[in-house]
Amino acid sequence: MTDPVLVAQDGPVRTLTLNRPSRRNALDLDDRRVLLAALLDAEGDHSCRAVVLTGAQGVFCAGGDIRSMSRDRDVARARLAVVNDIARALVRSPKPVVAAVESGAFGLGLSLAAASDYVVAAADARFVASFAKLGLTADTGLFWSLSQRIGPGRAKELILLAGELTAERAHRMGLVSEVVPGTEVLERAMERAGQLAAASPAMVAGTKKIFAQERQDLESVLAAEAEIQVELLAGDDFAEGRAAFLERRAPTFTG
Repeated sequence: MTDPVLVAQDGPVRTLTLNRPSRRNALDLDDRRVLLAALLDAEGDHSCRAVVLTGAQGVFCAGGDIRSMSRDRDVARARLAVVNDIARALVRSPKPVVAAVESGAFGLGLSLAAASDYVVAAADARFVASFAKLGLTADTGLFWSLSQRIGPGRAKELILLAGELTAERAHRMGLVSEVVPGTEVLERAMERAGQLAAASPAMVAGTKKIFAQERQDLESVLAAEAEIQVELLAGDDFAEGRAAFLERRAPTFTG
């Protein structure tokens, strides 16, 4: 049986490749469980400092595998429990995640991209919250992640109307971080992941924690910033960063 998620590591960067090309990398329940396990393994492995999430054979993810969907409520709850945990793993992990999107991110695929920290898209990629076409609403945290990226008004529009976004429009709206030629997507994603892997792990983890916290009012954010900054100032990475600045060299952060 083909492994639904291929795992490879180049230095501190781990690549997770969705590997169901015959279904345009649409994911059924078992596939989702394998993806969740791979994300959690990357989170707990100190040799991994950044993750690239991509799809096999030039396609990111066509969404959930429609053929495997069931009207049974217990089955539906099991599917949603797994994708909820995937959303948590992407957003709350201290490891940065870069999505490399070729061809398209539809439904669940869009949710995976939106929950990532950085999105590199091919110039011809398309983005669709396609749930409404099946009479479903969005899941995998898309209400939250899409609203964070493009605002609640535009997120509501995309989820209700299932409108298609080109990569360029998605970039202008803030859903996509950068657009590159299709042949350069994975290379650019790896480059960005390498830059993130070279950053202070404690800084990256602290930054993601603030963005992911439930309360985003000014006082809550100020309190979180102060708490995390105090810890960072007392840490080894700041000592290395300050020494490197004074010595006019590149820092080597160890976390």
